[in-house]
Amino acid sequence: MNKEKNAINSICLFCGASPGSNPAYREAAHRFGEILAERNITLIYGGGSVGLMGVAADACLAKGGKVIGVIPRLLMEKEVGHAGVTEMHVVETMHERKALMTQLSDAFIALPGGYGTLDELFESLTWLQLSYHTKPIGLLNVAGFFDQLIGFLDHAHGERFLREQHRASLQIDSDLGALIDKLRAAEAPDTGKWLDRAKLIEAEKRA
Repeated sequence: MNKEKNAINSICLFCGASPGSNPAYREAAHRFGEILAERNITLIYGGGSVGLMGVAADACLAKGGKVIGVIPRLLMEKEVGHAGVTEMHVVETMHERKALMTQLSDAFIALPGGYGTLDELFESLTWLQLSYHTKPIGLLNVAGFFDQLIGFLDHAHGERFLREQHRASLQIDSDLGALIDKLRAAEAPDTGKWLDRAKLIEAEKRA
């Protein structure tokens, strides 16, 4: 087993504001909240009371866990904010929301969701690729929900739009405990060498 490299005391959850059609999604979100509480890992999330977000937050709180929400004022005013979280940060924009969630978290995990979930996941991956952070990122593939997305990422790698180290920087598992172990052992990609190589290629093209 790989030696742990990352101390993980808080995990940022990206997931849907809808429960989805498969009961397995709701079950996974509920178990996610419970496991974080059992492991004394703080749950950082988008602050919502609905969908999988609300399920995970409720489950974590019910087990005595700590839950920190970050929500834009617009959504808070629409009364979708969770009233019972340990801490709630109300920000003005979606950009501020993602930046603060990144600051508060030691790692990131995405569960099933739609545009918002994918936006948060890929922005975190892009920031990792560019060394804006070095925190591990995981995908919990519940009931095969992300199979086609994983296939697309493999296709992008095959078409040379993703380097091997960046494709490998997304940890994937269908078991949450195993995924957390992977996050603890994950190593950030060597972005410095990649950026230097990219500059060299561009210079050669201009020569």
